[in-house]
Amino acid sequence: MSGPTQSLFMKQLKEMVIICGSGMALFGGYSVYTGNEKFYREFLMPKLRFLDPETVHNVAIFMVKNKLVPKQAKPDPPSLCSKVWDRKFPNPVGIAAGFDKDAVGVDGMLQAGFGFIEVGSVTPKPQPGNPKPRLFRLWEDKAVINRFGFNSDGHDAVKERLEQRHSNEDKGYTSYINEEQNMLNINLWTDTSSPETSSTYSIQRVAEGIVGVNLGKNKDTDNPVGDYVLGVRKFGLLADYLVINVSSPNTPGLRSMQGKKQLEDLISQVSEERKRLPLTHKPPMLVKIAPDLTDQDKQDIVDVVLKVPGRVDGFIVTNTTVTRPDGIQSKHREETGGLSGEPLKQISTQTIKDIYKLTQGRLPIIGVGGVSSGQDAYDKIKAGASLIQIYSALVYQGPPVVKRIKRELAQLLENQIYLSAQINPFLPFIWINRKSK
Repeated sequence: MSGPTQSLFMKQLKEMVIICGSGMALFGGYSVYTGNEKFYREFLMPKLRFLDPETVHNVAIFMVKNKLVPKQAKPDPPSLCSKVWDRKFPNPVGIAAGFDKDAVGVDGMLQAGFGFIEVGSVTPKPQPGNPKPRLFRLWEDKAVINRFGFNSDGHDAVKERLEQRHSNEDKGYTSYINEEQNMLNINLWTDTSSPETSSTYSIQRVAEGIVGVNLGKNKDTDNPVGDYVLGVRKFGLLADYLVINVSSPNTPGLRSMQGKKQLEDLISQVSEERKRLPLTHKPPMLVKIAPDLTDQDKQDIVDVVLKVPGRVDGFIVTNTTVTRPDGIQSKHREETGGLSGEPLKQISTQTIKDIYKLTQGRLPIIGVGGVSSGQDAYDKIKAGASLIQIYSALVYQGPPVVKRIKRELAQLLENQIYLSAQINPFLPFIWINRKSK
């Protein structure tokens, strides 16, 4: 090839590379912005496996903080709307505590389509958590192991961020809406005909979306129960619900607070603190439990929770597990910490069934553990959950996973005229086919 011809060829080749590269960049950017499920699941998320997991997590937090995640394009179908604790949830799919520990990306996640957000765990004083590395992705198993250890910016910083959300009165929206129709559990947990429906709350909270606060204790505290009492006092006027987290495996001594005597003392004191809140309608109080409980442990917890009606309003079932179920392939399987994701799915679903049976359906349950599809969510709901949460699924499918779960769940509901006690005698729900009305 002569000199001029070669020069022309190289110029054309360079232009072609630039054009192709620009096209690929535009396609990638468009796919990220629009939330292309296949692009995230098969291209983007697998590429991130070569980066440090906690760095990727921090980048994800940066993106939701700046609302650089796919936004929900249209409202959720009515079949996904439910009402629990006198709060209207546009859909039952929430994000579990641990993703946004410090409430920096709440609005970004709500715009992505989550029905509710749970921030935390939040400790009274700031603390760095456990040494790094402390987050491990088990790609072969679609699982995650973490040993963060309640790393937190502390009560004051998180409270300030939540207050900033509520200071913008231009939003003019309150999540406390008197809604007589509940597609997932009709009038089950609340009296929607009551004239006292939440008007007091609209004065307190103006920010859009349901946001719960998960409370934890400091690692070096001399008064663990006092840490939770402080959390109720600090966030009681801001949270749509509060969670007493006594089930993380990564804080020494925490799980012992699930013991009957310790739990009774804890619930008694946080309940008294909640009574002091200057609100007509107090925020619901939930207890988050571990999956690694014996039958007697579960019975003891339920006995304490039901001992005095009204002290506890529900459960979150479950936290991560310290067990390593058979079949886990990843080289990280022996890492210390709590395991979440696919291997936790059956364990958590069984625990939901157990707690629902023990409580005879008297308290709502948020089911969490291994949910990555609409069928997974449906199975949790059939087991007794009123709402569900996800976390590890984001690692493998990215933000579009919430859209997929909702779409698949809605389709399952549309195909189901009703789900009766003949399928599950402890089932708390009556499913209504919207088309039949």
